[in-house]
Amino acid sequence: MALISTNYKLIITDSAQEDIDQYIDTIIFTYNAPITAKKHYDDLYAILRKIEQYPLANSIRYNSSLLQYGYNVRRVNYKKMAILYTVNEHNIYVHRVVAGNLITEL
Repeated sequence: MALISTNYKLIITDSAQEDIDQYIDTIIFTYNAPITAKKHYDDLYAILRKIEQYPLANSIRYNSSLLQYGYNVRRVNYKKMAILYTVNEHNIYVHRVVAGNLITEL
């Protein structure tokens, strides 16, 4: 498996965008920390850019709880969040950005 960067298109699904928005809103409004929210937002999108450059760098996960996204789901962590995505030809689909502890390992 090569980690060579090629031209991929990153597609953030509506569900993933809602996850990101809720995560950032929680930091802003629940914890009253807009500066922290901005840092988390920037860091999260930096990881998404890395995924876009090197989508095959993360191994495929075989957890039964992830099969709803397909058989080639990959995961990368950001803090306590898990970014779940699949790679199909030259498209990268970010499906969800959820709390990592919500994903069972079975």
